[in-house]
Amino acid sequence: MTFEEFLSARLAALLRYATVLACDAHLAEDIVQDVLAKAQSRWDRIAAADVPEAYVKRMIINELASWRRRRAARVVPLSHEALETFAAPAADPQTNLGERDAMIRLIARLPLRQRIVIALRFYEGLGDQEIADLIGCRPATVRSHTSRALATLRAGFPAQTTRIGG
Repeated sequence: MTFEEFLSARLAALLRYATVLACDAHLAEDIVQDVLAKAQSRWDRIAAADVPEAYVKRMIINELASWRRRRAARVVPLSHEALETFAAPAADPQTNLGERDAMIRLIARLPLRQRIVIALRFYEGLGDQEIADLIGCRPATVRSHTSRALATLRAGFPAQTTRIGG
């Protein structure tokens, strides 16, 4: 698969993935652009890997972590575009929109590692070992990040405790 074929097939999915991790559509676009520029120069090696998309997703996680370290930002501003990324059709849009907005804002306030673990677990549907491999830690650390993130979300949104992770 050429870089151009990969790009045309997976760009939209990579942008959604980065937006979920970053909680900011503009930042996600910048990160994906930087990652793809780096990936293009190494594409022969990346394409030779079993799953080039997994490699590029790992690059996105690393780039987001680098960006956060460089800017030392604590809270990610949540743009309107990010809210639209998470939007899902609901039976009662009035009630569910407010709940979804509140939950997304809580997730955006989580520390970066916890937010990444939550996104990989519940958006990507990955298990502890897969997440550990992606972010470069042990499965026990993934479970710890998940537990802390869910506890924070439960405390901030008590009406939804039955829906969040259990």
